[in-house]
Amino acid sequence: MPPTEVESSTIIPASCIVGSITWVITNKVLEAQQQEPDPGTGPPNEIFVPTSTRGPLIHWAHTAKFSIHPGLGRTISLIRRTFWWPSMYRDVKEYISACQVCARHKSSNQHPQGLLQPLPVPHRPWSHIALDFVTGLPLSKGFTVILTIVDHFSKACHLVPLKSLPSSTETANLLIKHLFRLHGLPSEILSDRGPQLVARVWTDLAKHLGAKVSLTSGFHPQTNGQVERMNQKLEAMLRCICSSNPAGWSAQLPWVEYAHNSHTSSSSGQSPFEVSLGYQPPLFPSDSASSTSVPQFLRQARRTWNQTRAALQRTAERNCRIADRHRRPAPTYTPGQLVWLSSRDVKVRGSCRKFSPRFLGPFPVAEVLGPVSVRLELPPSMRVHPVFHVSLLKPVVSSPLCPPDAPPPPVRLADGSVGYRVRRILDVRPRGRGRQFLVDWEGYGPEHRQWVPGSWIDDVSLIDDFEASRASSSSASSSSAGPPGGVP
Repeated sequence: MPPTEVESSTIIPASCIVGSITWVITNKVLEAQQQEPDPGTGPPNEIFVPTSTRGPLIHWAHTAKFSIHPGLGRTISLIRRTFWWPSMYRDVKEYISACQVCARHKSSNQHPQGLLQPLPVPHRPWSHIALDFVTGLPLSKGFTVILTIVDHFSKACHLVPLKSLPSSTETANLLIKHLFRLHGLPSEILSDRGPQLVARVWTDLAKHLGAKVSLTSGFHPQTNGQVERMNQKLEAMLRCICSSNPAGWSAQLPWVEYAHNSHTSSSSGQSPFEVSLGYQPPLFPSDSASSTSVPQFLRQARRTWNQTRAALQRTAERNCRIADRHRRPAPTYTPGQLVWLSSRDVKVRGSCRKFSPRFLGPFPVAEVLGPVSVRLELPPSMRVHPVFHVSLLKPVVSSPLCPPDAPPPPVRLADGSVGYRVRRILDVRPRGRGRQFLVDWEGYGPEHRQWVPGSWIDDVSLIDDFEASRASSSSASSSSAGPPGGVP
């Protein structure tokens, strides 16, 4: 039988083939080459990308669903499969740095910004104090709160049991009773931004007394690290002696205060008693008949203070060297500059924490308060103090390759008034005789979410879709919940 000639053929009949699959961006690149031809110096089999289409090409490779905002290396690797141009690495890096989606939703894996800024070393005991409140304690003889007062120089402390968190006026009276009558007026008081210490009554009283009130920056307790460490030691001591009788912690508080003040401090090499009083109170009767004259005692006290100040200075320098190994200098911020704010400690309403953005904004800088503290212009809906440590911020990067999306302009309503489009409804709550809805505005970030009455939402289908989604999720959760123990 004579051999037959076998012709190669495709699986799909030729009559069904329209053409090969091409990307729109490829056609745009080829069209742009008519104005800026390929110089012929690139790799073979790779398409040269003219200047006018480099931004759209990077946008396509970085944001497409098959890519989903990869990092620098993966974006370049994807582009290099087909395209090239001389400044590819620099342009892709510039684009990704300016990508607002990446800036908003990706966490940073770099060291935090802001080198350690140690507090100045005082010259005497009780001139610089720090205070805070320990809450969440079990009821003990009517007390549930501890006021912690710490001296920055001697590291001595006073622990005051309280029935509840005091008001600003009560806090001032407590300091007069437990601090000023014993040690005089301090020149600086460091505290957090609790309502007791931010209130105008307390600020005016401190001003009247001639003391400077220093408040920690928002969500950065390290600023008041001395009293934070004291609180940790206090809680550890109370756990050791009150684990079997938690309700008796208030009776043990004087012993905790004495134990702390009598132990040698690692910062000064002496106990807080020795630094603040000039001697160590004895635990047992002393048989020593030796006495020290007043001039000798004063010289010894002055020598102790000088030694303590030198030791504290060395400790501060050592702490800076250790801490700065894991920090990096903060960029220089200027008023009006746009920055991103970390959402780590800011509650984002209506969002699952896993899917909420890692940074909010951008927000303009209102004022630079110091090397590591910045005041931002925040929308009133956020309801947080606007002063933040630079470790919670990062500057907004702009690039012509990746222009930011401008928020949509207000919508002109039928009655001539101006409104904004609601993108979706996130939650609902009762208010009076009606309801309020938590809405996401079209073109605005989660920091602008607001509770609005239903009458503000013109598109009724948004409310219908939200209620239908709630009903379906409720029925799904109830049907998936089986009897306890897995018993049918």
